[in-house]
Amino acid sequence: MLRARLTAVAVAAVIAAILVSMVTAYRSVAPLIAAEVDRGLSDRADTVLAILDAGAPLPVRPDMTEQLLLPDGTVQVLTPGRAPLPVTDADRAIAAAGQGANETEIDIDAIGYGVLTKARPHGGGAVMVSQNYAEIERIDDEFLWRTASITAAAVAVVAVLSWLLIGRILRPIRRLATATRHITTTQDLSTLLPDPGSGEVGELTRSFNSMLAALRMSRAQQQRLVQDAGHELRTPLTSVRGSAELLQRARGRLSPDDEAQVLTTLVQEAKALDALVGELVDLATDQHTAEPLATVDLADLAEDCAQRFRRRTGRTITVTADEPMIVTARPQALARVVDNLLDNATKYSPADTPVAVHIDRTRLVVRDRGPGIDPADREAIFDRFYRADRTRSTPGSGLGLAIVHDIIAAHDGTVFAGDHPGGGAEVGFRLPPG
Repeated sequence: MLRARLTAVAVAAVIAAILVSMVTAYRSVAPLIAAEVDRGLSDRADTVLAILDAGAPLPVRPDMTEQLLLPDGTVQVLTPGRAPLPVTDADRAIAAAGQGANETEIDIDAIGYGVLTKARPHGGGAVMVSQNYAEIERIDDEFLWRTASITAAAVAVVAVLSWLLIGRILRPIRRLATATRHITTTQDLSTLLPDPGSGEVGELTRSFNSMLAALRMSRAQQQRLVQDAGHELRTPLTSVRGSAELLQRARGRLSPDDEAQVLTTLVQEAKALDALVGELVDLATDQHTAEPLATVDLADLAEDCAQRFRRRTGRTITVTADEPMIVTARPQALARVVDNLLDNATKYSPADTPVAVHIDRTRLVVRDRGPGIDPADREAIFDRFYRADRTRSTPGSGLGLAIVHDIIAAHDGTVFAGDHPGGGAEVGFRLPPG
């Protein structure tokens, strides 16, 4: 569960931060406390030496024990009721020499003590002063206990707040997840996603909405394509079926001329079906987007396409260019566009008229000398299966210019169609500079 994982991460981060702060603070304070203890022992030893020299009574401190170590190693306890402190060889050497100091730590009855031995300049020997660490250890334990308590309380508060706040932050994501699960289960692309709001979650929701809009459009286009394809396929299939049934019923009783005519019809309709199916596959599979992008010289591309059509049709096809530009495009897909434009131009214009291709920077237009295009048809001719009234008798599927539109749209370009002032139609496209 994402909420639990994020809460655990937040709590772990807080614990790590507190531990780092606590260890840093403890390590910073501990040397100061140790130095203060050492300074207290030294000050107490100086006080004891001064009092001994003055012959005044020694004030008793409950956490300290003092004794006098004579030059011969004899111990004289200065704090009544206290056990004598253990004496080491280093302490005796200081007492015998009457100079130097020595600091050690000892344990008595499981209690730690700090012991300072300091030479007595006047009178010989040395004084030994000890301070137990019970109070210091109590303060240290209390510090650790309070720190642990505060840490636990802070972690609990952070865990609760993180759980609540992360739940609030993740609420839009949960709503989005619920909506996407519903869409996945029901396949209902019309489902509206929750209000995106702002921030990263809002961006994610808007991206999902854009994706759903694209999917809705794609599904609608697919459904329309299937419906239109079924309609367009029905005519050639009916013709093929009728011709085949006629041959089947006749069983050789047709005259050679009639049989040849029926067979010619079959071949023509089969070719039309083959072309239609091929164009449908191109539209359905969107193959032109799989080709990698490359730099393309529009003038060279147009000349190659024109040369193929010259050989195929025997038509006069001219290619002119004004400041042609290099564009970034898919070469084979763009060649398919020019081929379709040339095919339309040669199909819908008299056989003895020329076709002209003109390139102006990134704009390519194909002009024919045919009847032109009605103003009402200029936008619709790029729709799938659209056939203008004046061209319905001309062979074709009505998909050529639809493929042109789809390929140019995939290149972020635009298509256009119109009439030339001197007669004939002009159909072409404009691509963004490459």
